[in-house]
Amino acid sequence: MNRFNPAKLRLSKWTACEPRNREKHFLVIELQHDEAGVLQQVELQAVYSLRSEWLDWRQLRDSQRWRMGWH
Repeated sequence: MNRFNPAKLRLSKWTACEPRNREKHFLVIELQHDEAGVLQQVELQAVYSLRSEWLDWRQLRDSQRWRMGWH
C-alpha cells in the first residue's frame, strides 16, 4: 500500500506497474474536490502521449498497480 498525503498529490509522479500503450509514467495535473472540499478524483496525464484520464485518488494507494515516483 502506497502511503501519501492526498493534499500533496498535485504534480506528483507515478509509475504504472503494468504499462499499456507505452504509457508508464504519469503526472497528477489536477485535483477534483466535492462541495465540502473532500478530494474525490485526480487527473493523471501520461508523459509519453499526453493523454489524460480521471481516476479515483484511492486507486493510487494500490501498490500492485502504482508506484510513487518514476522508475
